[in-house]
Amino acid sequence: MSYKTSIEWTDSTWNPIIGCTKVSSGCKNCYAEAFSERFRGVKGHPFELGFSLRLLPKKLDQPLHWKNPRKVFVCSMSDLFHEQVPLDFIQKVFEIMAKANNHIFQILTKRTDRLQEISPKLDWTHNIWVGVSIESHEYLYRIQPLRKIPVVVRFISFEPLLGPIPEVPLDGIDWVIVGGESGRKSRKLDLDWVKQLRDQCLNTRTPFFFKQIGGKRGKGGGELAKLDGVYWHDFPTLNYSRCLD
Repeated sequence: MSYKTSIEWTDSTWNPIIGCTKVSSGCKNCYAEAFSERFRGVKGHPFELGFSLRLLPKKLDQPLHWKNPRKVFVCSMSDLFHEQVPLDFIQKVFEIMAKANNHIFQILTKRTDRLQEISPKLDWTHNIWVGVSIESHEYLYRIQPLRKIPVVVRFISFEPLLGPIPEVPLDGIDWVIVGGESGRKSRKLDLDWVKQLRDQCLNTRTPFFFKQIGGKRGKGGGELAKLDGVYWHDFPTLNYSRCLD
């Protein structure tokens, strides 16, 4: 099984942990929760327990069996730095990422306090990228801990973008992803908010990726996600000087 994904900025997903809990406004209409809860109580289904958080040790070695190099989104159905995930399990995830060094692993979190707390206890190898999710101006504080992580790529995902963010401190940031919310209860994206972020990235020469418009029917991604008739699908340049090893 290839674990391919329709997420435009990655190639595959890897979920040694599934389930999560809400921490901020961006979590309100979580796509992963909506998907998982559809199968709660279905005996034998991978999401028989819905979106309740649980560890899946049997999934740990999956990337070691993938021969072709790829970008891998880690814990697309959870948050690797969730408070209930034991440190030793997170370290096992990092051990696998170090071994599977033909792949690039992309970690995205909202839990920057824990990221910063346990970062010194983790092996940040050259094939690991880490990012933070920011949905509005209120959560810009998540950028500061991110700057302290010694990885080749630090990125921000403004998804779902819920309002204008006129001044983003992009120093030390290598990549910006923006997307609107999708699903039956999705909140509308204003393209002026996206253009505002794009222009900031142009000014700082930060690679910019516009993932999707969002919406109640379909996510408005791929060919539909244009700004002034242009696709923005930039990827970052790697900064190996930050790595400790």
